[in-house]
Amino acid sequence: MEELKENKMHLKNDDVEVEEDDDRPMLSSQALAALQEFLSEQNQTSETAQNKTESDSDEVALVSEDWRLSQFWYDAVTAETVAQEAVSLCSDSDSRVACIACPTLYAYLKKIRPEVSAKILEYDMRFEQYGSDFAFYDYNQPQDLPLELKHAFNVVVADPPYLSKECLEKVSETVSFLARPGDSKLLLLTGEVQKERAAELLGLRPCGFRPQHSSKLGNEFRLFTNYGPGTRLGGWEQEN
Repeated sequence: MEELKENKMHLKNDDVEVEEDDDRPMLSSQALAALQEFLSEQNQTSETAQNKTESDSDEVALVSEDWRLSQFWYDAVTAETVAQEAVSLCSDSDSRVACIACPTLYAYLKKIRPEVSAKILEYDMRFEQYGSDFAFYDYNQPQDLPLELKHAFNVVVADPPYLSKECLEKVSETVSFLARPGDSKLLLLTGEVQKERAAELLGLRPCGFRPQHSSKLGNEFRLFTNYGPGTRLGGWEQEN
């Protein structure tokens, strides 16, 4: 009797399951396709948001730009590229990097290699937050700097705040003040219009790499060096 009862119950349960299957709402093929497309888009949106969050976490937080001081920060690709180049030029423990009016570079440099010895020379006192790495700098007084900085750096990176001849001339004085005589590596980020002056004042040549700013400036910017970077930075631009 127990066996028969179990069989009957099993059949009854099967009947219930079949009835439940019959009562389950069914989507049309068109509605099912639309649902699948929606779910796929939602997954893609979620993945994109996650990737953006991960990408944003790799970027360095900076104070806001002050356009009155002609401040325009590099985008992440530019900052990382130039910072990596500066790091590659620091071949020994005696290496020091000077960042003239380019706080974005300083920040990324410290992110990539925190132990690197670097100095940020800036007019904006907000960057005093970097402590002893900060030195107040006014390009109108190009050599009004602490004497311990004179000829103390084997890597000097400069980004003059203005595209005038006067500004580049004065920043060039600062570069000469800071750079170690003989074998210092110089990098200059400035407008294409300064190409001839950069060669005349500091003996620099343009590289293939084109710096970009997060604010998408209309002026075309270039990166100039006094040394051949090989295949890095797009190499030196070939002279016509």
